[in-house]
Amino acid sequence: MVRMLLGAIAPQAFRPYTCDSMRDFRLNFWLAPLCAVTIGFALLATPALAFDWAKSEGSTTRGPSLEEYMKQVGPGAKMIHHGALKIDGKAVNCGKRPTVLNPNFDSWGGAFPGFVILNTKKISGLSTAVKLYVYSHECGHQFIGADESAADCFAVRRGVRYGWLDAVGLEDICTFISTLKGDAVHPPGPKRCEDMRQCYASAVQGSGRHTSAPSNRAQTLGPPD
Repeated sequence: MVRMLLGAIAPQAFRPYTCDSMRDFRLNFWLAPLCAVTIGFALLATPALAFDWAKSEGSTTRGPSLEEYMKQVGPGAKMIHHGALKIDGKAVNCGKRPTVLNPNFDSWGGAFPGFVILNTKKISGLSTAVKLYVYSHECGHQFIGADESAADCFAVRRGVRYGWLDAVGLEDICTFISTLKGDAVHPPGPKRCEDMRQCYASAVQGSGRHTSAPSNRAQTLGPPD
């Protein structure tokens, strides 16, 4: 369209000269600004390189559609419709959002706008409480945005509300999370554990439930054989 417009403005001058072959400055110096505009439009019109979302940790503010993501991850991933997912026999949901089971994902779980991701390989050795925490944390991003601490608290409150999180389960989660280092968006694991303890105490108090002290059993990332 830009080229047609320039041709209409100067049909005789534009056709024999291009932006990279103007040799006669006296005849064509006035085309330079128009050439710059043409180049700018060309750069804007050039398709951006496709981003590989298949192993990306995720974001609920930008990212691929579910269809685009499934095409990228290939046949190794499986999409589970909302209401059909069970974790260790416990039915879970994130509103009406589906879940993608992707064993090659770069973290235990993730989220993109409109769907949740679980790495079935990474979570396979975790206790039920930790698996449910991972899922609920990623679901939390769908509702509260990118804040990691808020997503942690969302998961804890949900666990108390639906009855799958008790003091022992919280210790499992803290054992799991405390080994993780912080980064630009994730607080250090021990800090996250401390915040989740506070969220848990508040949620239990608000629910009227009584909390019990954790048992003396060894804390592990997976259930006993």
